[in-house]
Amino acid sequence: MIRFAPSLILTSILLTLGATSPSLAQEGGAPDYRPSFDPSALKGPPAGLPNEVLVLGTLHLSELEDGFQTDLLSPLLDRLTAWRPTAVATEDVSGLQCDSLRRYPSRYAETIKLRCWDPAPANQATGLDVPAANAEAERLLADWPAQPTAAQRRRLAAVFMAAGERSSALVQWLRLAPEDRIADGALTPELVAMLERLRTRRNETYAIAAPVAARMGLERLWSVDDHSADTAGTDDEAENEAAQAAIMAAWSNPASEARRQEHVRLIGQISQPGGVLDIYRAYNSAQAQQLAYRSDFGATLVEPSPQMFGRQYLGYWETRNLRMVANMRDVLGRYPGTRMLAIVGASHKGYYEAYLNQMHDVRLADAEVVLR
Repeated sequence: MIRFAPSLILTSILLTLGATSPSLAQEGGAPDYRPSFDPSALKGPPAGLPNEVLVLGTLHLSELEDGFQTDLLSPLLDRLTAWRPTAVATEDVSGLQCDSLRRYPSRYAETIKLRCWDPAPANQATGLDVPAANAEAERLLADWPAQPTAAQRRRLAAVFMAAGERSSALVQWLRLAPEDRIADGALTPELVAMLERLRTRRNETYAIAAPVAARMGLERLWSVDDHSADTAGTDDEAENEAAQAAIMAAWSNPASEARRQEHVRLIGQISQPGGVLDIYRAYNSAQAQQLAYRSDFGATLVEPSPQMFGRQYLGYWETRNLRMVANMRDVLGRYPGTRMLAIVGASHKGYYEAYLNQMHDVRLADAEVVLR
């Protein structure tokens, strides 16, 4: 069976800025069976506050031109903080998963290169490996004071970096007064320099999620991306080329072109007043989720290659989204009554909401209302 390497998935991200394709009519066969049990219809009310999730579909800010200033995101940050989240989930692979993937390099070498950063300097500075650092972060937060000292925040930042959770380390860094952002103990000058680079990086985790968490007085972010379904490509180059050609052909449809043109139009106005909000309103509209499906995932479902390359890709995509949502559900289960802001690439939004809606005590917030 052909396997799709993460590089092909990155190509998908670039192409799935648009939307439309063949219909899903199934030829012949018995009528579809529909189960009588529907968790989405059995939502309580629960004991206590329900879990609420606001899914914010985003473009990847790293793809914007160098001239883009993150200060333009301020109106977006204002609306997100006004929703008052008590947790923020991001499209990042957790330190624990990266630690696990590193133990299987024959399958995950490319994933590690693309998705994981090396926490070795922080491991050495703290004397903690990734699992031990995660345990230490949990221990510290379980007894975290209402008014931690600057030294305590610097220590927690170092531990988060050793845990492979540098985005949570950045939250601690942002919560420090500028004069307290200094090297201290395990937080070495090398780690301080990394945090300073992250603070100004054009990336939705560092430019949106971390500032929102800091504004809300939160102590961390939750890395919920999942790449355990990634697989290395086959050694048969002809088969790899055939797979890529089949997927690219499926994506080449009028809706993808229309979606690309709309993206170009929106990006062209990003620096104008209201430009950022216009982009996020468009990316989070109900129409955008349907278009994303028809442009990309619906197209690969009916991709006609004998090897069914499109369905293999679709299986990967659904598996990844299911596991991402499971990671969020784990957090919501640990902390009932959470208001979670989940920031993710816009192509994931429809799947996030569909899967989250199946959960008994999860209610979805309407991003279009929040972004008005």
